[in-house]
Amino acid sequence: MKSVARLPRLLLPVTAVAPLALALVACGTETAGTESGGSGAAGSGADRSGLEARARAAQVAIENVYVTEVSGFEVAKQSVGVLGADGFSATYVEQGTGVQIRLGVDRGSMDAASCPKAPLGVGSAATGGAAECVEDGKRWYRRSGSEHEYVTEVDGRLVRVNADTGSVDRATLRKAAEAAHAAGDAELDAVLPPVQGDGGQPVERGDLPPVGDGAPNNDVGTSG
Repeated sequence: MKSVARLPRLLLPVTAVAPLALALVACGTETAGTESGGSGAAGSGADRSGLEARARAAQVAIENVYVTEVSGFEVAKQSVGVLGADGFSATYVEQGTGVQIRLGVDRGSMDAASCPKAPLGVGSAATGGAAECVEDGKRWYRRSGSEHEYVTEVDGRLVRVNADTGSVDRATLRKAAEAAHAAGDAELDAVLPPVQGDGGQPVERGDLPPVGDGAPNNDVGTSG
């Protein structure tokens, strides 16, 4: 069972469903906080090149890493991961209840025509079917079944903040959407997973010939 690891104050950034909440409540949640809006890595102990390496290892485009702030919620670091080709997702969990708000950022666009048809939700938790769409300022408020979300289009990407209607009300969801922003360096340091080992890069094969189709060299001597 992991102990709870908590960084300064502040909460962050959407993809797990009920099983994640149960696991987090049962086993303890490793969480991360951030310093809001910081663009520098002062106090974080990380430089930009190191942050970029961590993003690459996670297969996430660093510009797709967004965070948000919701009172009483903290990001579960176990939930942080890639969304689509190079997008980003994370789940915020309310301490003590396990209620979740899911944040997802991926490339795309949305208008009045596409809004009702687009899946609602984040990653594998997304659901198909028609969604109710209402313009709310610069965002779309979408609802389908027991889920609702706010979607904001920013520079060719869609920032989704999603939750269950029975556990998170629309006002709270709107505040999370309004607070969502591209992560600064200190926030990146707090939320990006550390590079494991060689950072996931392929191991160089010593038995591959320098030319040809790259098949392994399985030649053996005359003795077999």
